[in-house]
Amino acid sequence: MTDTAHATSVPDWVLKFMDAIDTLEFDEGFAPLTEDTEMYFGTAHIHGVEAIKAFFVKIDEPLNITHEVLEFWAAGDGVRLLRGEAAMAKKSAPEEVVRAPFTHIFYLDQEEPVRVRTLRITAGPLQTDAVM
Repeated sequence: MTDTAHATSVPDWVLKFMDAIDTLEFDEGFAPLTEDTEMYFGTAHIHGVEAIKAFFVKIDEPLNITHEVLEFWAAGDGVRLLRGEAAMAKKSAPEEVVRAPFTHIFYLDQEEPVRVRTLRITAGPLQTDAVM
């Protein structure tokens, strides 16, 4: 692989990971994460697969949420880039759906089977005019 990123089809493990976040059913979707995986979500730093699961339960359990992958890119040294959009609504107000952009950067330790060393996530803002 070269030093530049190139667009590629979304791997099955990424789709399973996104589905696990949406459903909070982590088994197969979180298989690439280990006790050594580090996740940075905005300013939060979470270490280990069990803590990462707990983090997603905390932020997503009150929501109906669906993540859609719009682009996936592969770069050298196991770097994978994902751009997507999440549709979400509070379970208490399911008719009030908001959409938020997100980006994931996966740093892989190994490709087969996939093992994620580090995951960096940025999401939002939900309402750009609220911060401008």
